[in-house]
Amino acid sequence: MLNSICPKLPMRDRAVTKDFYLNTLGFEQFGSDEHAEYLMVQKDDVQIHFFLFRELDPKQNYGQVYIRTNAIDDVYNTFIASGVPIHPNGPLQTKPWGQREFSILDPDNNLLTLGQTM
Repeated sequence: MLNSICPKLPMRDRAVTKDFYLNTLGFEQFGSDEHAEYLMVQKDDVQIHFFLFRELDPKQNYGQVYIRTNAIDDVYNTFIASGVPIHPNGPLQTKPWGQREFSILDPDNNLLTLGQTM
């Protein structure tokens, strides 16, 4: 039986990615810190893994993750209060498909969309 998924996204600079996810988004690092080419972060029940890809062109990165939440307004307000830039095409809104969602980009142009079923 399947019970979780941990997406693996590219990162150009481990220190920059680690700083963004830990200090800006409030994730925590887990697992070993001894691998310079790999990073794992977690917040609540969501885990995201990153692999080093120094040659990544952020303008050509199409990494995307959809993160479900049961408190979309609280998450959005926390991100706004922390100065997290909201994607210009992804402000908080209720979509025709019944999800209330918003999007952000990480330093490597990975798109994180957060949503709650209405």
